[in-house]
Amino acid sequence: MFNLVLFGPPGSGKGTQSANILETYRLVHISTGDLLRDEVSRQTPLGIEARKYMDQGFLVPDEVVIGMISSKIDEKSDARGFIFDGFPRTKAQAEALDKLLEFKHTQIHLMLSLEVPEQELVTRLVKRGETSGRADDTEEVISKRIKEYYAKTEAVASHYEAQGKAERIKGDNSIEDTFKHISKEIDKYLLPA
Repeated sequence: MFNLVLFGPPGSGKGTQSANILETYRLVHISTGDLLRDEVSRQTPLGIEARKYMDQGFLVPDEVVIGMISSKIDEKSDARGFIFDGFPRTKAQAEALDKLLEFKHTQIHLMLSLEVPEQELVTRLVKRGETSGRADDTEEVISKRIKEYYAKTEAVASHYEAQGKAERIKGDNSIEDTFKHISKEIDKYLLPA
C-alpha cells in the first residue's frame, strides 16, 4: 500500500494534479473535509462527535479526524494506496497519522510539495476569482492566504524532510510537465495502474 501526502498552496494546481494522480495510479482520495461531511451526514458515532464541535464553531479534534481516517482506510483495505488531502496540517497531526499508519503496518511513503512563486499564485488566483465570481479574491486577501498556508504547513514539510520522504516539485510548469515530475517521484514506489 502506497501512501502520499500532497501539499500545495492555493493556486498551485494541487486539485488538478490530485485528479491526475488518482486516475493514473488508482489511489483512494482521503479529503478530511469530505470525510467530515460524510460521517456527519451518515450520523456515525464519529460524525455525531464531530458535529458537537462544529455546531459550537470549534475545530474537530485531531483524535476524531484520525478516527475517521482509520475508518476510511479499513473500509478500503484493498486499495493500492491513499492520497491525503488537507491532512496533516500540523506536526502533531503528522505524528498522529504516522502512528495510525504504523498500527496498520504501513506508512507515509512520500510527501510532495508543489512549489510555485508567490506572484504566479496571486496571478492564477486573481484570474480564477474573475472567472468564478469570487469577490474575496483580491491580491491582498490572496497574499494573506498564501502566507498563512506556508506558516502552517512548513512544520509538516520539515517533519517529512527529517524522514527523507519530502520532495519539492516545481509547480509553475505546464500541467503536463508538472505531472511528469510528480510521476517520476511516485514511480519510485508505485507504477501506474
